[in-house]
Amino acid sequence: MLSTIQDLAFLVAAILFILSLRGLSSPETARSGNAQGMAGMGLAVLATLLPALVGAEGGGDLIGRLGPILGGVVVGGGAGLVIAKRIKMTDLPQLVAAFHSLVGLAAVLVAVAARLSPDALGLPQAAGGHIAMASLVEMGLGAIIGAITFTGSIVAFAKLQGLVSGAPLVFPGQHALNALLGLATLGLVGHFASSGGTELSFFLAIGLSLLLGFLLILPIGGADMPVVVSMLNSYSGWAACGIGFTLHNSLLIVTGALVGASGAILSYVMCKGMNRSIVSVILGGFGGEAAAAGGGAAKEQRPVKQGSAEDAAFILKNASSVVIVPGYGMAVAQAQHAVREMADVLKKEGINVRYAIHPVAGRMPGHMNVLLAEANVPYDEVLELEDINRDFAQTDVAFVIGANDVTNPAAKTDPASPIFGMPILDVENARTVLFVKRSMAAGYAGVDNELFYRDNTMMLFGDAKKVVEGVLKSGSAH
Repeated sequence: MLSTIQDLAFLVAAILFILSLRGLSSPETARSGNAQGMAGMGLAVLATLLPALVGAEGGGDLIGRLGPILGGVVVGGGAGLVIAKRIKMTDLPQLVAAFHSLVGLAAVLVAVAARLSPDALGLPQAAGGHIAMASLVEMGLGAIIGAITFTGSIVAFAKLQGLVSGAPLVFPGQHALNALLGLATLGLVGHFASSGGTELSFFLAIGLSLLLGFLLILPIGGADMPVVVSMLNSYSGWAACGIGFTLHNSLLIVTGALVGASGAILSYVMCKGMNRSIVSVILGGFGGEAAAAGGGAAKEQRPVKQGSAEDAAFILKNASSVVIVPGYGMAVAQAQHAVREMADVLKKEGINVRYAIHPVAGRMPGHMNVLLAEANVPYDEVLELEDINRDFAQTDVAFVIGANDVTNPAAKTDPASPIFGMPILDVENARTVLFVKRSMAAGYAGVDNELFYRDNTMMLFGDAKKVVEGVLKSGSAH
C-alpha cells in the first residue's frame, strides 16, 4: 500500500514537471510553470520521505531516521533562500552554472555511496554476491557524466564571474587529448562493469572525468557561454537519470530525462541560431582555433562619432520607429526599468517601439527576456532575431544597450573572427544607431565591434541606466 501511494505521488510529480517545462516555454506562462515545478518537487520530496515518516525503513525513533535528512534540508534550503534573496539579475548565469555543478557533484557522491554500500541502497546482486552488471553500468555512466558536469560547470562559473578569462584557452592537440581521455574513461567504466565493480577502475574513471570537464569547457570562448550553460544543464539531467537507474527511482529517471532532453533541445536550437555544430559543443573547444588565430591582432585606433543624452533625445523624438536592442550592459546597469519608461514616453508620442532579442544576448538563454519581464515590458513588443531582423532597414533608430557581440558585423564579414558565422541582429541597417556603452572595450568574446565606426552610429558613453535617465530628462525638457 505504501509503495503504491509513493508511486502515485511520483507520477503526479512527474506530470507537474512536464507541465512546468511547458509553462516555462513562454513568458506569459512562465510564472505558473515555475509554480508547478515547485509543487512537483515538494511532492517528490515528501513522497521520498514517506517510508521514513511511517517507520517503514528500519525501526528506530522518528528523529533518528529523519534527523540527518532534515538537517540537510534545513542547511541546503536555508542557503538557497539566502542566495535567492541576495542574487542580482546580472549574476543569474553564474548561479545557474553553480547549481549545475552541485547536481553533478551529487550524482558522483550518490554513485560512490552506491558502490561502497550497495546493500544499504538495495542494489540487485548477481551471482557471487557482486552488484549486477546493469547496475554497475548505470552507476559508472552516472558518475562520469556527473563528474564532467561538476568541473565543467565550475569552469563556466569562473568564466562568467570573471575569475578566469572569457577568452578561449587553447593549446595544440587539445582535441586529441580530449578524445584519448574520453576513450580511456569509457574503457574504465567497461572494466568496472565487467569485473564486478573494481573500485580502482571506478575511481580512476571519475578522476579522468573530472579532468575532462575542465578541458572541455576551458577552450570555449565567452560569446558561446550561453550554449555551454544550456549544455551543462543537459549533462546534469543525464547524470541524474543515470543515478536514478542505479537507485531504481522512477521519478529521478523521469526528471533527469526531462532535464537532459530539454537542455539538449535548447542547446541544439541555440547552436542553430549561432551557426555552431552541436557535436562541437559536446566535444568542447568550438570556435577556439578561430579565436586564437584572430585574437592577437592589435586594435586599430579609429575615430567614432560621440553624442550626448540631449542628442539622443532629439533623434528619438523625431523618429517614427525605434527598436531597442538590450544586452549584458543593460543587465549590469539594471537599466531595464528606465528603458521601459523611455519606451512608454516614446509610445505616447506615437512612435512605434519594439525590442529585439538575440538568442544568446546576455550570458544565459533567456537572460534579456527575464530582465524585460521584470520591468513589465509587454510580451508582444519583444521579438526574436528571425522576427525582427528584416525590419531594421525600415527602422529610424536602433537603440543598442550594451549588446556588443550580437550586433557585430564582423560575424558576417571577417572569417578570422571567433564569432564569424554567428547570426547577428542587423542593427547597422537602421537609419541611425545609438549605442550605449561604458567604453570602447571589446565585448565578452574579446572582439572589437565594427559597428562603432559606422557613419550612422553615435556612441553614448556611460552607465546605461544613467544614460537612459539622461535621455528621459532631456526629452522632457524639449
